[in-house]
Amino acid sequence: MLRSVLRAALIGVIVLVVVVGLLWTFQRRLIYLPDDGPVPAAADAVPGSRDVELTTADGLALGAWFVPGPTADAPAVLVANGNGGHRAVRAPLARALSAAGLAVLLFDYRGYGGNPGSPTEAGLALDVRAARDWLLAEGGVSANRLLYYGESLGAVVVTELAVAHPPAGLVLRSPFVDLAAVGREHYPFLPVRLLLRDRYPVAEQVARVEVPTTVVLGTADSIVPPEQSKAVAAAAGQLHRTVEARGADHNDAVLLDGDQLVAAVVELARLTTGT
Repeated sequence: MLRSVLRAALIGVIVLVVVVGLLWTFQRRLIYLPDDGPVPAAADAVPGSRDVELTTADGLALGAWFVPGPTADAPAVLVANGNGGHRAVRAPLARALSAAGLAVLLFDYRGYGGNPGSPTEAGLALDVRAARDWLLAEGGVSANRLLYYGESLGAVVVTELAVAHPPAGLVLRSPFVDLAAVGREHYPFLPVRLLLRDRYPVAEQVARVEVPTTVVLGTADSIVPPEQSKAVAAAAGQLHRTVEARGADHNDAVLLDGDQLVAAVVELARLTTGT
């Protein structure tokens, strides 16, 4: 009897070690879910837009779409995607923001949308800086008329950028406290915090952001619990307001390009740029 129990315990330990080892090795394949494309031409997805190329500090060329505003001084929105798909998924959001009079930059991270490289926390930080640099240098956008918008994982990407390079305003859609916190929701039986290579501490960083910040969340989000998004809002250094999409799950249309979401971005643009 004792021998059987010990054998079962040993098998359990071996299985756990194997699972932990696999997660350590392949964890980024669980975090980042890139779609290689094909990505359509900008003008086919968003009327009036054009294809542009971003160059990162480590020499990667990234595909992007730029939608100019109706005037040279129109506010602009830098959109940071979530962890799945590519920029074409965000085309409806770009069309809605453009119709509201805003310029928009959609781009893909390294490893997404046919771009070279592999996504990591450090790599995405370089990618979003390349997007900002292009807007300021080539897009004719001034820093005091630029908003950052981040979706889920992208919320962390733009929050880190906002600490280093403050925008006019910051919109975070479905942000999580940090990657370990959301990982524990889906893998409660694993030591997620010990295993993670990429940390993405959004709640810690958003406390250091000194510009008006709007948090948008879905009350039925099954990927990022709404309590985590509310915790990010509570931690914000300058919270403007929290927008709750009632009954919305993480990938529902209302959180991709719905009226509440678009209105929240437009409102913050008008508040922060006087447009």
